[in-house]
Amino acid sequence: MKIAKGKMKNEKWRYLRFAICNLQFAILVSSCVSFQAGGEFQQGRMELLYGDPKIALAHFQRAAELDPDYRIHSIFPEWVWTYVGRAYHAAGRLAEARQALERARANEQDNLAKLYLGLVLAQDGDRARGLREIEAGLKGVSDWYDWVEYYHMEGRWWDPGKYLRQAIQKQIAALKGGDGAGQDLIQNGAYLGREIEMEIDKSRQHKLLDLYRDSGHDRRQP
Repeated sequence: MKIAKGKMKNEKWRYLRFAICNLQFAILVSSCVSFQAGGEFQQGRMELLYGDPKIALAHFQRAAELDPDYRIHSIFPEWVWTYVGRAYHAAGRLAEARQALERARANEQDNLAKLYLGLVLAQDGDRARGLREIEAGLKGVSDWYDWVEYYHMEGRWWDPGKYLRQAIQKQIAALKGGDGAGQDLIQNGAYLGREIEMEIDKSRQHKLLDLYRDSGHDRRQP
């Protein structure tokens, strides 16, 4: 009887060790996949901003294959499928851009998905819905800046002079007044989209500069 109980106890320990090993392996694989997706994403983002959108698209597609729910490493809410759609849009492939951005649009927090979907729709003939999506995206971004300013510890580094929010409100007013028409609509929307994207990097720069000053390394006199 004691032998049987000993065997059962050993079996339980073997099973527990096996389960722990599987869990550790799954965490390791997940971390590796996330790291790979992050590398592809960062290369794609640099190409989208400063290089070739076709090269950016290839990187974003690989990142999405590795981790379909990958999110940019920032408090700003934007996911990988938005970048896939934006790369398609920059490359002039509107049908594929719409498909990717419709998928991204399912995440209500992703306001750039709304903005770029609106731009694609407006270019592709669905102007009425396009205008609604552009306005929703711009308003969502502006509201997010307001929220992060008052409720997040990093808020002071996002759009600190409110210049971007002012530009967004101006564009929303133009849309409502019927002034944001034709090619100007696309150009202005794309310009704001790029500025919103660049604010991610600018906020990091503001933060690092403040931390550097607070550490006492900045010896410049006021």
